[in-house]
Amino acid sequence: MINYMNKIVVLVLALVLCVPGLASAGEINTGYFGNVAIKGYDPVAYFTEQRAMKGIEDIAHEWLGAVWNFSNEKHKKLFSDNPVKYAPQYGGYCADGIAYGDTTTNIDPEAWRIIEGRLYLNYDQGSAIEIEELVGQLEKSVENWPKIRANLLKRSD
Repeated sequence: MINYMNKIVVLVLALVLCVPGLASAGEINTGYFGNVAIKGYDPVAYFTEQRAMKGIEDIAHEWLGAVWNFSNEKHKKLFSDNPVKYAPQYGGYCADGIAYGDTTTNIDPEAWRIIEGRLYLNYDQGSAIEIEELVGQLEKSVENWPKIRANLLKRSD
């Protein structure tokens, strides 16, 4: 009986980890499990503190079906007043991955760039450099996002 249950758990985990977007909350990247955007990091801190800061679960705001955590009440208010200004582009999916047409690449909240006043999260520092410096890479992500977003929204229905 235990062996059978272990096989079921392994099968479910394999499906969640291998099927793109299966556990995502639609257009907002909440990782494989849970419903928290940016792995709980404060989106406003990238702009006001110029660094990645972990948010606090008790200081949260729900937007687009995901929970956004903040390091303080001021950041929560700034975000709730204008979430589009502070939310990462592409719903927090890896910007470099979006350039390649991929939403399965997870993000590292420490691998980020603000380009022309917009926040871009990435898989790692190499991806962050690529989205910023590789000629045409950011433009590819901009071009790919509408189709990818539409597919994500279809899957979340």
